[in-house]
Amino acid sequence: MSTLTATPETPESAPAAPARPAYRVTGRRVLASEWAKLWSLRSTWITLGLGLLFLVAFGVIAASHYRSDVGSGRRLDRDFATSTALSLSLFGTNFAQLALGVLGVLVTAGEYSTGMIRSTLAAVPRRLPVLWSKAAVYGLVALVVATVGACAAFLVGSRIVSGTPAALGITHAGVVRALLGAGLYLGLVGVIGTALGALLRSVAGGISVLVAALMLVPGLVSLLPTSWQGNITPYLPSHAGESVFALTHDSTALSPSAGLLVLLGWTAAALAGAAYRLVRSDV
Repeated sequence: MSTLTATPETPESAPAAPARPAYRVTGRRVLASEWAKLWSLRSTWITLGLGLLFLVAFGVIAASHYRSDVGSGRRLDRDFATSTALSLSLFGTNFAQLALGVLGVLVTAGEYSTGMIRSTLAAVPRRLPVLWSKAAVYGLVALVVATVGACAAFLVGSRIVSGTPAALGITHAGVVRALLGAGLYLGLVGVIGTALGALLRSVAGGISVLVAALMLVPGLVSLLPTSWQGNITPYLPSHAGESVFALTHDSTALSPSAGLLVLLGWTAAALAGAAYRLVRSDV
């Protein structure tokens, strides 16, 4: 009776396992991932389109209304009495800031509502690069869209009010600075929305705080004594942003550089709060 004995394969005779490529988490790859996720959402296209539409449409409507009143000889409304082609063209900024800010909230809070944030942070365990990448990618997109919208609204609006007291050209002192300032303001609003979404981890909560900060709080401050308003109002995010893209400034408003510094301070505070919660608490 004979027995068969299996001879173990030597390492030389065993098939070689395919080498797996070594992947490392780098800042460029995290940025590329967030860029791909941003454009894969239908809400991105819809909300950015709305923001662009608000900027251009409301600017054209305001310029057309002004031209109609001037041409008919009617007395101008108080809000349009001192208007310029720039202020009329940027009339839609208050509406566009809501669209771009809400999308910023969705960029971060949307991942918490769907649970995708667990996969994201499993791929990037250090966490903070995810926040910085989301803020940078969406802030840049919002900046470009808002700047294009502001310039388009001004080019159309300035042609509509040509020959009226509100007429201004692109070469007029301060116009280019104001148009770029409007784009920068709306871009920073988008970053603030991104930070609020990461801080509150709730779409409804982030949108509520954003709307309150941009629209509700300024209205409540107007109910305070006049002496208090002068010390508070210029430093609110919306008013500081207006000083960045305003063509002229009165004694109660901040200068463009001071307004930008205040707005950057609000943005940094929102990002700092979001970073602290992202690092300190579980998802």
